[in-house]
Amino acid sequence: MGIRSILAKPFAAYIAAETKKWSQNPHEYQERLRQYLVREAAHTAFGKDHNFGSIKSYEDFKRNVPVRDYEELKPYIEKVTKGEPDVLWKGKPAYFAKTSGTTSGTKYIPLSKESVPYHINSARNALLSYVHETGKADFLDGNLIFLSGSPVLDEKAGIKTGRLSGIVNHHVPGYLRTNQKPSYETNCIEDWELKLDTIIEETLHANMTLISGIPPWVQMYFDRIEARTGKKIKDVFPNFSMFVYGGVNFEPYRAKLFESIGKKIDSIETYPASEGFIAYQDSQHEQGLLLLLNHGIFFEFIPTDEYFNESPTRLSIEEVELGKNYAVIINNNAGLWGYSIGDTVKFVSKNPYRILVTGRIKHFISAFGEHVIGEEVEKAMKFTMEKFPEAGIVEFTVAPQVTPSEGLPHHEWFIEFTKMPVDLRAFELELDNNLRKLNVYYDDLITGSILRTLTVSSLKKNAFIDYMKSQGKLGGQNKVPRLANDRKIADALNTFKL
Repeated sequence: MGIRSILAKPFAAYIAAETKKWSQNPHEYQERLRQYLVREAAHTAFGKDHNFGSIKSYEDFKRNVPVRDYEELKPYIEKVTKGEPDVLWKGKPAYFAKTSGTTSGTKYIPLSKESVPYHINSARNALLSYVHETGKADFLDGNLIFLSGSPVLDEKAGIKTGRLSGIVNHHVPGYLRTNQKPSYETNCIEDWELKLDTIIEETLHANMTLISGIPPWVQMYFDRIEARTGKKIKDVFPNFSMFVYGGVNFEPYRAKLFESIGKKIDSIETYPASEGFIAYQDSQHEQGLLLLLNHGIFFEFIPTDEYFNESPTRLSIEEVELGKNYAVIINNNAGLWGYSIGDTVKFVSKNPYRILVTGRIKHFISAFGEHVIGEEVEKAMKFTMEKFPEAGIVEFTVAPQVTPSEGLPHHEWFIEFTKMPVDLRAFELELDNNLRKLNVYYDDLITGSILRTLTVSSLKKNAFIDYMKSQGKLGGQNKVPRLANDRKIADALNTFKL
């Protein structure tokens, strides 16, 4: 046992005690945080425009602060990106996290000196929660890898700007830097495939114990190692015992990833976003991710079926219900107010508050009023794969086919298989039946002959990698949306059909 694993255990016990303190008094901590945020921003341009000085209660807050997405908050953000101080939060941001927007082009999300530590400490606490619960800490003594974006930062109005994962790379604690992989120089490589090959060179003979990243890109890393060595990952990295991931639902990737590893290992799911670190998996035995209610974010929730209403219901944490889908609204210590991050979640526990990430508010199919969401297509695929154990998938996405060359409109599933099901038609029908069980509106449309049953379009090997490459989005934190209400991605994938 090394020095890191020895020291981690008492620190993990301390963090667990601190977490228990706020997670057992969530309403008090959230209300206290709301008051702090309003007080600290009262003299900003936004605070003055929205009467922060007169806000006393949550009801006052809702009356004065409307829900906005990035486009609607952009006039304020543009002032910040021009170097104006005291616009959304006191002073100027410490960083801008650059993300890709669908309607806004590049988005610049402010990070303040108050918000940055929560991004770092939340990731640390996820690991320490695991150490405290399981007693396992040896993975901290080996080499740790995070497949992330480049840490090279630009400047905008004198403020350092880059991908969130690149910014975070500059704040990795010193006690982990000595066993962090890849090197800073390798992390700076922009070309993803060259970067991946260089990472393999640096890690192939290292004692890798923890690997972290978005599942499809970790899978690409594993595939290249297996192709090069002819070995399973467990034989290349015999001490590899922890996989940390976030950004996508792990279930569609689980079987192939563990097949590549050659054994099951423990994993920790995290929910980081440029706007704040939202949640992490705090238990290997309980379902869901612990919502971080004392980490600089005052949360609000809108029932997803009301989201596009003119005056949707806004709920505080104490008003949410189990099993319902909500859009996440945040107010944070970097100056995002009533900000819709675009994600949807479902609560699976209220003591403590734990969530499942169920999709994106704008990623759905409702060409005929069915409103199929990401959680439903992922569950339908999971249940279908259980019935067809011989099949294996790399990735999939779904789109409506409103004007087929023949027959009724339908949903088209684009799937890259590692192994095809023995009977593809039976696979299609099982997938369709599972989706019908999960979404009553979809079932009604099939029953009423408005839609026909779904179709599966099989894609060539590396189709999704090649598609992402063609879009300039290969690697890093980029991922293919699970579903869309248009044919933009679907039409591009048509060229990759078998």
